[in-house]
Amino acid sequence: MTTTYVVRQGTGGANALEMIEEGYLGVDFIGDHDVRPHLGKGADAFRAALNPVFLEMYPGKSRIAAGLSMGNLWAACEGILEGDVVLAPKPDRTYQYGTVTSGYEYHPGTALPHRRRVDWKGSFSRDAMSPTLASSTGSLMTVFQLAPHADELAVLTQLADPVQPIVEAIASEVQDRLAFQMEKQLEDFLVHNWRSTALGREYDIYEEDGQVKGQQFPTDTGPMDILAVSKDRTRLLVIELKRGRASDVVVGQIQRYMGFVQEVLLEPGQTVEGVIIAQEDDQKIRRALSVAQNIRFMRYRVEFHLEA
Repeated sequence: MTTTYVVRQGTGGANALEMIEEGYLGVDFIGDHDVRPHLGKGADAFRAALNPVFLEMYPGKSRIAAGLSMGNLWAACEGILEGDVVLAPKPDRTYQYGTVTSGYEYHPGTALPHRRRVDWKGSFSRDAMSPTLASSTGSLMTVFQLAPHADELAVLTQLADPVQPIVEAIASEVQDRLAFQMEKQLEDFLVHNWRSTALGREYDIYEEDGQVKGQQFPTDTGPMDILAVSKDRTRLLVIELKRGRASDVVVGQIQRYMGFVQEVLLEPGQTVEGVIIAQEDDQKIRRALSVAQNIRFMRYRVEFHLEA
């Protein structure tokens, strides 16, 4: 089963046209440093070997920045499999799509030295996307998955029979519009209104170079919804939205993400905490968290007012 990824080709897609013409996707992150000796050992070993290299190159960066960058680099070099589909955003608001056809190649002396060969097949406009997919592709990360949108993407990239996927994509989009608490709507609302929330008084969503990078923060077990840092920089906070998932699933997921943060991202003296957010009270979650003192449960309430 193939997976679809977005891979940004330079800032603002500046290198996209060159890469498409040459039949590649490419990323930078660590310059002319050959990563081939560190491939084939898994994402954890890759980060462990190259995080120190990144931090030596960029001494002002944090371990969070190193983990994010090296995680993206591993995904581009090895996490994306041959046969997977990639989308390259272009400056004209279109997305080129193609299939990855090779393993890692090292091209020192170029703007994007870490490359994979791609059979670029065609393009589609951002305007053709559903609002939910368009919101997902708006992430500022360099490499990220679009697995929840597989049916719609199969239609847009013309890689599947269009009839059933269109029906399923429309049904999914209708559900998203009718239920504010679902997936991207709540997540985006929290991010955009962060300073007005109770959590916003204690924490800031993780940013790097003035850009929000803590939304859908990538880990080796999937992206966490939100990563935040306490204002005194001593605590990292993992936030997961229940989104209708089974209670045991969301508790296990946040614990896995917190384990990733503890192992990969924490600086000396820092600790990791978690928050699960849901619309309704959930006795199963509260019971599970009663023996997990570093994870909180919070409910959200949406209020709607009309004024003359």
